[in-house]
Amino acid sequence: MTTPSGDSDDGGFPHRDAEAEARPLVCARCGKRAGGPEPTWTLSVENGVRQYVCDTCSREHLRAIEGRLDSAWW
Repeated sequence: MTTPSGDSDDGGFPHRDAEAEARPLVCARCGKRAGGPEPTWTLSVENGVRQYVCDTCSREHLRAIEGRLDSAWW
């Protein structure tokens, strides 16, 4: 199977911003900084802005996250 020119094989996901990838992750709730990739952190997109939430805050606010409430509610 061939891919038409200009298309990518990323499943339709938007391309990652290399500059954004280089910035350290900071929890949107408590301000904790990640030392590197954090697979246990939660990613939320609110009003078009990516927000990362550390594993501690994610656990603490799990019900709100699962209910898809905006972070202003929790």
